Amino acid sequence: MSSPLKGQTRAGMAAISTRRRIWGWFFFDWASQPYNTLLLTFIFGPYVKEVLGDGTAAQSAWGFGIGAAGVVIALLAPVLGALADTSGSRMRWIWIFSAMYVAGSAGVWLAAPDDFNLYLILFLFAVGLIGMEFATIFTNSMLPDLGSRDEIGRISGNGWAFGYVGGLIALILMLAFFAEGPNGTTMLGQPPALGLDPAAREGTRFVGPLTALWFIVFMIPFFLWVREPRSIRPPKGAVMLALKGLAGTIRSLPGTPSLLAYLASSMFYRDALNGIYVFGGIYAAGVLNWSVVDTGIFGLLAIVLGAVFAWIGGKADVAFGPRPVISASILALTVAALATVFVSRTSVFGVPVDAASRLPDITFYAIGAVIGAAGGALQSASRTMMVRQANPHRMTEAFGLYALAGKATSFLAPLSIGTVTYLTGSQQLGVTPLIVLFLVGLFLLRWVKPYGDRAAAWDAQPSP
Repeated sequence: MSSPLKGQTRAGMAAISTRRRIWGWFFFDWASQPYNTLLLTFIFGPYVKEVLGDGTAAQSAWGFGIGAAGVVIALLAPVLGALADTSGSRMRWIWIFSAMYVAGSAGVWLAAPDDFNLYLILFLFAVGLIGMEFATIFTNSMLPDLGSRDEIGRISGNGWAFGYVGGLIALILMLAFFAEGPNGTTMLGQPPALGLDPAAREGTRFVGPLTALWFIVFMIPFFLWVREPRSIRPPKGAVMLALKGLAGTIRSLPGTPSLLAYLASSMFYRDALNGIYVFGGIYAAGVLNWSVVDTGIFGLLAIVLGAVFAWIGGKADVAFGPRPVISASILALTVAALATVFVSRTSVFGVPVDAASRLPDITFYAIGAVIGAAGGALQSASRTMMVRQANPHRMTEAFGLYALAGKATSFLAPLSIGTVTYLTGSQQLGVTPLIVLFLVGLFLLRWVKPYGDRAAAWDAQPSP
């Protein structure tokens, strides 16, 4: 697919105001967030478990499918980033991976309960997930083009907050008008909209086409307003140049101790954060006997707080820098993970309660609020910190390495939680590995310099 934006120059960028380019960049977060909110977490994942019937088999299949996609992302992300830096074109890659996002998400419509092809559905889901992750690498690498060093924290935070709002609205639309419950009606008590057949689960399966349409519509501002800072013809042997450059970057990591420490730190704390997101609903269902409605409200609360605190975190990022924001967020998430261990249907922090008491539910909602708030601020500040640590001339490659760090140990949280749960026979004790992962990430953060190993290069950069 060729981009109509090819050939844009700095003169073309100047024709579009900085404010509009920033808003265009925000719209990628808004457009892509439903893949996480609707497909990965709150709607399609639980639907797969429901169709397969066996929760253990469904969770295993889901884990293997996402894990396989993670391996592809881990292997190719830094290579693609290096190639984009060498060829000078990121927009072309965003078009390609956007097409994968749309094809993969729309394809999950085929997950009919009476003709459910698990391998096909997992393949389509993985295609969309890979498209989203790769497109995110290239859009993240555009962040330093949008503002000065002191402005990018606020820009990153506002982008995350805007994306969270998009995911929230998409989730509300799904729950209110499409996703049918056991009685065949939505949360509004009505049949699925557009005449979709609840008996065939068409309302819930519409999550795929809705996610694809949402992305198509809301990527329009991105492609209209976002421009590359430069456009050059790819040199001969661009692939080999990219691979050599990537190999050199990896070999040089010991010589950039701040970048190396940050990649290692983020590898652990982002894995723990993903573990909280993936297992939070399962924990609530198993330990507190929550219904889908309860879990949905929990999700809405976490998303709202995530959006608000991504915005607040962006303000704090500008005022104090990303490292204090990251440290405070990790501490809050560690406390939340620890508190989770002491909440059950019959006790809260060691105090016995009646099985019909709402105190455990209220407490877990409060924990969810902390997770949403700290998670939003953490993800926003992490993106800003990566910009500060990276070589400004190889930014896309750096975000490829950042994606690799995020996927290289993505098995740790689910595997350790599964192992501890199996050995102890307790879902509560099963989440304790998350505490360890957060603390390891926080410990490694002490070697991360606020402006990375190239502070002088930062100071020499002109503002856009």
